[in-house]
Amino acid sequence: MGIEATVYMVRVSFNQKPFRKTIMQLYDGKVYPSPSTNTEVGKQVLEETPDHPGSLGIAISEAVEDALTDDKVKYTLGSVLNHVILHQTVIGQEIQKQLEIAEEEPDTMIACVGGGSNFGGSMFPMLKEKIKGNTDCEFLAVEPSACPTLTQGKYEYDYGDNMGFTPLLKMFTLGHDFVAPSVHAGGLRYHGMNTQVSLLTKEGYITPKTVSQSEVFEAGKLFAQSEGVIPAPETNHAIKAAIDVARECKKTGEEKTIVVNFSGHGLMDFKGYESYLNGTMEDC
Repeated sequence: MGIEATVYMVRVSFNQKPFRKTIMQLYDGKVYPSPSTNTEVGKQVLEETPDHPGSLGIAISEAVEDALTDDKVKYTLGSVLNHVILHQTVIGQEIQKQLEIAEEEPDTMIACVGGGSNFGGSMFPMLKEKIKGNTDCEFLAVEPSACPTLTQGKYEYDYGDNMGFTPLLKMFTLGHDFVAPSVHAGGLRYHGMNTQVSLLTKEGYITPKTVSQSEVFEAGKLFAQSEGVIPAPETNHAIKAAIDVARECKKTGEEKTIVVNFSGHGLMDFKGYESYLNGTMEDC
């Protein structure tokens, strides 16, 4: 038996991706839709907006409140902060090794970006080489048009959660009270961006790009038909950008080595794919 875990899952994802909840329950996790009635934060949000879809910022506030009001509770954060990226750089180091074995130098490296840990973990080892002047590789951070943190957010100090429990962070942000539309890429519906990813974007080392929800599911379908693997909606953002780069190369005749971080499968995301296939999907 492991440590008992309580999970506050953003309400829209709780409803869109029910089998993720099932997996956590198999490991004795207690999963609640956020905003919930378990916390004062959740009660306050639901009192103002009974049908609130939830946000990562609200879910973080609920989790932090739990930790602050019970000495037995510890809070762990799986994204956004720099130590999380540090752990995930093993992914970027593996990419470098794969490129070395293939005897290839990347021209464009692409990953989806929400809070920043997936992008930073996969890109930072090679980004270090760009900062040192050892590569001209382009780094694309692809986010939803429904939650355009890097492309439309302000670079300023803001809280990492809805209620302001966390320390202030210097980052690109849409505002800690921002609630993104209920797109299926739940992992990318976050108001802020990791501080290092934000700084490197501001300094011009990272190029942000937005894509719409229908575009990313179209890309996911093409990838599944071509490669036999169904990608997650979040991953589809990177795949869509890679397809765009490849098609531009086809037009110009330029040859490029394009690296995409395939961050997750889509076998828990069939509601999203069903919505795309039956024509009910909306772009926000």
